[in-house]
Order: sequence, then C-alpha cells, then structure tokens
Amino acid sequence: MQLLYNIAAVIIVVLVIPMFMVRSVREKGFVERIRQSLGFFPEHALDKVEKKDCIWVHAASVGEIVATSPLIKEFRKEFPKSPILVSVVTTSGYEMANRIIKDADAIIYFPLDLPWLAGHVLRRIRPRVFLPVETELWPNFLKTARKIHVPVMMVNGRISDKSVKQYKHLHSLLRDMIGTVKLFAMQSPIDAEYIKRLGAPPELVTITGNTKFDQTYTDVSPEEKQAIIRSMGLEQNDGIFLAGSTHRGEEEPVLQAFCAVRKTHPHARLVIAPRELLRTTEVVHLCRKAGFTVTTRTRLQHEEPHDEDIVILDTIGELGRVYSIGDVVYVGGSLVPHGGHNILEPAAHGKAIIVGSHMFNFKDTYALFKNRDACITVHHGAELAREVTRLFDEPEHRHRMEEETRAIVSENKGASRKSAILLHQMLDAYESCAENFHRVRSTQKITNFQTYFIDLVHSKKVEGFFPNVIMGILYIFSLIYGLLVNIKLAGYKYGVFKRDHLDCFVISLGNVTVGGTGKTPTAQRLARDIRDMGYRVVILNRGYRAKWHGDVGIVSDGRRLHMDAAEAGDEAYMLAKHLPQVPVLIGAERAKTGRYAMEHFGAEVAILDDGYQHWQLERDLDILLVDAVNVFGNGYILPRGTLREPVSHISRADVCLMTKVDQAAEGSCDYIRKTVHHYNPKAQIFESIHQPRCFIPLSDWYVNIAGEGIDVSLMKGKRIMAVSAIGNPASFEQTLSDIGAVIVESLRYPDHHDYTMSEMADVFQQAENVGVEAIVITEKDAVKIPADVAREKWSIPVYVICVEVTFQQEAETFKDMLRKRLAERLGSREKEEKGSIES
Repeated sequence: MQLLYNIAAVIIVVLVIPMFMVRSVREKGFVERIRQSLGFFPEHALDKVEKKDCIWVHAASVGEIVATSPLIKEFRKEFPKSPILVSVVTTSGYEMANRIIKDADAIIYFPLDLPWLAGHVLRRIRPRVFLPVETELWPNFLKTARKIHVPVMMVNGRISDKSVKQYKHLHSLLRDMIGTVKLFAMQSPIDAEYIKRLGAPPELVTITGNTKFDQTYTDVSPEEKQAIIRSMGLEQNDGIFLAGSTHRGEEEPVLQAFCAVRKTHPHARLVIAPRELLRTTEVVHLCRKAGFTVTTRTRLQHEEPHDEDIVILDTIGELGRVYSIGDVVYVGGSLVPHGGHNILEPAAHGKAIIVGSHMFNFKDTYALFKNRDACITVHHGAELAREVTRLFDEPEHRHRMEEETRAIVSENKGASRKSAILLHQMLDAYESCAENFHRVRSTQKITNFQTYFIDLVHSKKVEGFFPNVIMGILYIFSLIYGLLVNIKLAGYKYGVFKRDHLDCFVISLGNVTVGGTGKTPTAQRLARDIRDMGYRVVILNRGYRAKWHGDVGIVSDGRRLHMDAAEAGDEAYMLAKHLPQVPVLIGAERAKTGRYAMEHFGAEVAILDDGYQHWQLERDLDILLVDAVNVFGNGYILPRGTLREPVSHISRADVCLMTKVDQAAEGSCDYIRKTVHHYNPKAQIFESIHQPRCFIPLSDWYVNIAGEGIDVSLMKGKRIMAVSAIGNPASFEQTLSDIGAVIVESLRYPDHHDYTMSEMADVFQQAENVGVEAIVITEKDAVKIPADVAREKWSIPVYVICVEVTFQQEAETFKDMLRKRLAERLGSREKEEKGSIES
C-alpha cells in the first residue's frame, strides 16, 4: 500500500506541474511555497529550530492556524526553553501564521509527502515532538517519525463523516499512521468516537475541547472596531450584514437577502469575504449585476472610500477581526454541500450567526450553538433573506442570540491549556521509558545528503523504491570491489606483490569493518602492557586526516609531544598523549616508519594501528577486533555496506578480540565465536570491555598528559549532555548510562567532525536550555574542539571521558600467549611488571 501511495503521489505531482506554473504567475508567494515544499528553505530559516529539540506544530491552512494560535501561547508557557516550529500548507495559512503567531521561532511550508523528501526534512529538523492540528496525517512523514522515534500527538483533533469513509480505504497505511500517534487530543465526543472507529486505541484518546474557543488574535477594542469601519468606508450604515467564507453558488442568495434588508434598512451595508480570493472579480461582477455599487478592501487601501453598498474582503487573514463589525453574520460553505466553516471566529465577537444546512464538517460545534438557539439554520436563499431581515428588524432577538453566543464561548475556553498539560505528560512518559531513553535524546546535529547517504549505506534493510535502486547499484560496485580485494590479497599471498619485512616483532591491530570497534584504546592497552613486559615498543599509525604529509612523522618520542591533533590526526594524537615511553609515528608506508623507529628509538615491537589491511608489511601477530555491538557491520562490503573486506578474511587473524561484550545483545558473542571458528578454527578468541577510567575537565585535558581527573562514581545521577563525533555514538551513550549518568540530550556529529566555535556555542546554549549539570565528550572529540573553548569560562563544565580496555575471563591466557610469542622472537625480558592486562 505504501508503494502504491508513493507512485500515486509522484504521478499527481507531475500532473499538477502545469497548474503550479500558472499559479506561480497568478498567486503571490506561490513560488516560495513550492520551493519550501520541496525542501529548499531560505537561509537561516531553520537556525533557531534545527536540531534543537523543537516542538513542531503543523497546521494546514487559515482555519487550523486560528486553532494553533492559542496552542502556541500555552506551549510557550509550558516549555519556555523549547523552540517552536509552525508549518503550513497554503500561502494564506503562511501569511496568517506570520501575522497572528508571534511566539513561534520559525514558520515554514510543510514538505510535500513524497518518498525521501518528507523524511529528509524531518531528519534535518529532528524535533522533540510533532503535533498535527486537526487531521493532518501524512504517510511518508509519519513513517520517518516512527523510524527516528519522534513522538506524535494529534491536537485539536477533528474527523468529519467524509474523512472517516475516505480514511478506511487506506487500510495498512491508516494502521501505520494511527499507530504512530502516541496521544489523540480530540475536540469533541463525536471526533473521539470517529478516531476510535479508525483504529485509535481508546486509552490513547482524550477530549480537550476546541482550541478555537481560546483564540484571542481576533480581539478588537471599540476603537479598533471603529477604525476598521472607517477604513472600509462603512461609517454611514444602517447595520452591516457580513457573509464570510462564501463559495460559488452562495453569493446570489446573500445578495437576495441583502436586497430584502435594504427595503426596511436603506443604508444597510454588505461585506462579502469569498473563501477563494481568486474569485474576487467574479463576485464583484455578481454584485454589480444585482444593481449594487461595490469596491474591494485592497482598492480602499489606495483610494478614498465612496460609500459603496458592498465591500469585498479580498485580503488574507483579516476576516477574524472584520467579523467584529458585522451586526448579522452568515458563515459560508453551508448553503452548498461543502460542509460549512467554523463559526467560532464570529462567535468570539458575540455575533448573531446564520448558517446553511450543510454543516457536517463542524457537527459538534454546530450542534452546541444550534441547541442553545445561538445559531439559525436556513435551507435556501428565501429562508436566508427572511432570517437576516428578521434579525435586522428585531434587535432584541439579535441581542439575545449575541448574549448566548458569548456565554457558550466563555464556558468552553481552556482546551489549549489542557493540550499543553497533556503534551507535557505524554513527553515525560515517553522520554522516561527505558525503551526510548537513548532514542529520544540522540540528535544527529548535521544532516545533509552525505550523512543521509552514510545512514543509508549502514542500514541492513532499505525501504522505498528509490533507496533500493541506489543500493542495488552500490551492491554491484561492492561485488567489483570485493573481487579486487581478493585479487590483491592473492597477489601478496602468492608472491606477485612484494612484502616488506622488519627486523622487529610486528603486531597488526585492526578490523574488517569501518570504524567504531575501539582500536585506539585497545592499542593503548596493548602498547602499555608490552612496554611493561620490558620491550621497547612503538606505535605506527597511518595518520588519518593528519595535516602533516611526509614519509615519517614523529607525534611523540615517548617523552614529549611533537605534533598537535591537527598535524597528527586525532587517533595518533590520542595514542601519543596517553603513552609515556612509547613513541608514536605516522606515515602511509609502515615499513619506512618502522625502520625509522628501529634506528632512532631501538624499537623491538611495532604495533600497526589499523593495520589489518596493510598487507605490504609482514607481521608476526594479527589481532582482529570485532565489535560485539555492531557485529560485522551490516554484512555488505563497501560501498554498499560497512565491510572493508569479506567476513571470510578473518581467516588471516591469529587472535580475534571481541570488544564491548558487556553491551552486546543476547547471542551476539556466540554468533561471533561460531563465525570465527567457521572461517578460522585456529584463531584464539578473547573478550574485552571498554571501562571508563575517569573524567577529566576539558581545560585540564589540554595541558595534562594521562591525567587522573575525577572519579567515575561522581558522575552518577548527574544530568548530562553527551556530545560525540565518533563511529559508534550509541556505545558511548550506553557507557554513560551504565555508570548512572542521566543523559538529558545526546548530540551526534559525523565521525571525525571538526567542531567550530559557533557549533560549540550552540552546544552550550542547548545545554543551558535543557538544564544539564555537565557536558561529556570523548577524547576523540576533545582533540577536535578548538582550544579557545577550553580556555573560556562557561556556565556548564565540560568533561572528557577516558576509557581503558579491560580484558575479561581469558586475560591470563592472552597475556601468556603474548609473552610467549614475543620471547620466541626477541627473547625473554623478565622484569617486575608495572601493570598487566586486567582480568
């Protein structure tokens, strides 16, 4: 059903392109509407809401915006630090929102519900919650909301008879959409019953009333009312008849009624507000044909009024306030089978209201006013003329209706406040649920085509026609890439390509997947233990993302640092920072850096950091790391997936080290063992965990090599913000949770991201908004943060978490194996060990 919907959506958009072209010429603001609907927003339009946990309220057009206005005021009171985003569909709604909603931080057009497009915009903004007003449910948008765990709450919910019948034809799409919504705050018992009939669980449905009763933007003082009358040239009047939101076929009976009123009230005036502004010329012609003088609101803005009989209101967003000048009000869309329009705007001014018999879109509101004789129903033009004339001729009857209208409005206020309280309760329940704890707080701070593409490549399953086409193409390239890898490896294996040899013990440490397995802390642990066994050990790093270029770069000579993080690359710098007495060198050719280390530092053991694929150099021990949380990536080779080479290549490893086993899902470790034994029965398998050692203040971390920091236990119970730009941020967040820290928000940047001062200022601002006690980053992030950040005084402290690898049950076995292999090649270095691999 989703596929059929997407095909239909694309076809419809293609078919309406000619109409869009016409409207872009005729309709002011339509080009901007289409641009934003396609995801092209003005520069800085989203600065205040993008990736800032905003509350996103979506209202389609003018009517929904009227209902949204009081909601936004209550949300601002309830969530004073949360940005608020309002989206609309129509140009009239956009203009209305900009005019009456002052508390919103951004107002945009809602994206077209096309495959990829709607989801892309939602991922880019990544709100804290999405709130559709009335019945704004869109399948592709809600599908993405489910995927990225953005909770949805329907506010001021309204379902018409017609909508109930139409929605039922959506079948599985309807089930998915209804299943995405966490709470349904409906206007009335009728609406609540309808939404349950469509499949909403009864326990998730509540009745709040209609928020339009709370709107205040139409409030008009006596002075403002006189100013409106004066500006519209209606000062000389014997009563004003106002027809609002009229449709084709309604102006004729309205004019008929006006003729009848004029017989007893010769100076009565008429204001007509057509629902569609493009019909203004047509309505003007009908008025002149009926024998009346007529002008328009826009014309009166540029010329002096001449006391015309009729004024056509051809502006956007004014009707709500202009209703205040009417003595008798007819609400359109009801003499024709359109379903009527909301009578609450004229009711807010305490007006005597007349409607036609077709009010099925507003059954509950209409019934409320009708049952208390605050609203008159007519069935045809003659009846409309009779009732309008009666209200003009019998002011006492009109005044009674006006009093009853004001009483109804007063009695039904408060829906917006109820909705705000329900939203707070829903978010508290959702965000405190263990299942959603990390999901709801993890925000991808930078989302563009590159990050979307990376997420797509990392996915095990891809949904949607176009993503599957892209992944199909990449899969073909994966087959080609895998073939080339096998050919190259065979070339080294059978002597076609020459391999270099070093006269020292060479250990390669790496993985078969892209990023996130914990190579750097494992290399630190391995180097420290070999050093403490009495051997002179060096680390040879390729210098990924280093600004330094050359054959041999000395990051550290074992006594002091010779490069900063930018020159050396973040991984090499972190290794050098934590390994006194262990030189760290960078260079693309490890044979060259290895020989240099032997000649200048007397290296006996060389650890090739990220060296499993560096086949150019012979090694004595291959250690393969496998992330127990993200087991073998998604099973596909680059560029379709995250495997650097086929899983079968674990056959080269002497040792398989499973990392982060304490965070692994049930059965993951057994699966890794079976897979390794299948391809490499001789490999020894060990387990390790990443254990936090301490937290170091960022300012101290910059000047203190291998400092002690503060004890891990002191972070227990603290409200923190986690900030990371690493390959596996979920593992970092899990580590923080495991020590008892309360993650209020987690900001995720792309792996190896270089932070800017403006980004860090944004991080601190967001941290203040959500009320955290500390910001926690990884060491990999610390090397990417500008030094000025550490030097400045911030209201919230920043801590760097330092982790160490701790080997598990087979620790002694691993230590004996390593000592034996080294002794066989280099001879024993018996001495009192300063430290050993922990068990």
